[in-house]
Amino acid sequence: MSLFEDMQCFVRIVEAGSITQAAEQMNTVKSAVSQRLSRLESRLGVQLLIRTTRTQKLTDTGLSYYQSCLNIMDQVLTAEASVKQQNTALAGPIKIAVPLSFGLNHLNRALREFNTIHPAVLFHIDFNDRQVDIVNEGFDLAIRIAHLNDSSLVAKKITQTQLILCASPAYLAKYGTPQHPKDLQQGHVKIHYSQSPDSWKFTDESGSQCQVKVPIELVCNNGDFMRDAAIDGQGLVMIPDFLSYKAIKRGQLVPLLSDYKTNNLLNAYAVYPQNRYVSMRVKKLVNYLTEYFGATPYWQIPKVK
Repeated sequence: MSLFEDMQCFVRIVEAGSITQAAEQMNTVKSAVSQRLSRLESRLGVQLLIRTTRTQKLTDTGLSYYQSCLNIMDQVLTAEASVKQQNTALAGPIKIAVPLSFGLNHLNRALREFNTIHPAVLFHIDFNDRQVDIVNEGFDLAIRIAHLNDSSLVAKKITQTQLILCASPAYLAKYGTPQHPKDLQQGHVKIHYSQSPDSWKFTDESGSQCQVKVPIELVCNNGDFMRDAAIDGQGLVMIPDFLSYKAIKRGQLVPLLSDYKTNNLLNAYAVYPQNRYVSMRVKKLVNYLTEYFGATPYWQIPKVK
């Protein structure tokens, strides 16, 4: 085996967190990965990892070597990819994690159109609202709609969305149309997203803020279900415009309290690890998605008074 392959194996062990996980991601046996690490440490004459039955930790020398390996691998793979891709079409797998509702409602068409342009790209798509561990689970990238706080990831904005408070005409006819956030506490109920705060915060045009806690009618973790429940008149709902825009255009849902800000603007990002070579096909996909949705996504609706 070549030194470069042993370096790649070492990097995979570090990023996967264990030899067992690295072997699974490399589709090989644990003993083969362990032998490569032992051979590399023997060649260098140093211990790179301190290993126990349950944990592993880089030595100081191991950390320095890991960072050097990343730089070398990036240079080699970039040079190789540059030569190959001058005269070849995009080809190979892309393992991507996407939010369930956004993925099914909007990314599905974008990914299919990308595949039509580049038919040799093979997508492995995980539609799931959980936040995957990109490195340990072997993803090339993930799409996340959130305020990001993970500095270990590179994030490129591909589009944006905003949360809109709305309700059905039938619900408003029964409970009344709120004119001020405090009106929400007068007999109203809401459909609650399980991972969001219990209270809604509002800011008026003068900058004054108020916080409102509305009684919960039901709790769920899927935006499509929340939208449909709101259309059926089960309660108020605060959901992204990429889920509500069609229902609003059809008159099935009515935006509320549009004069009040709710810290509702969220960006959708393509995220991937900082210290990992990013293939040209992944870069092309990220750029394609950015152009596909554009600065003003098609689901954005005008402000309603």
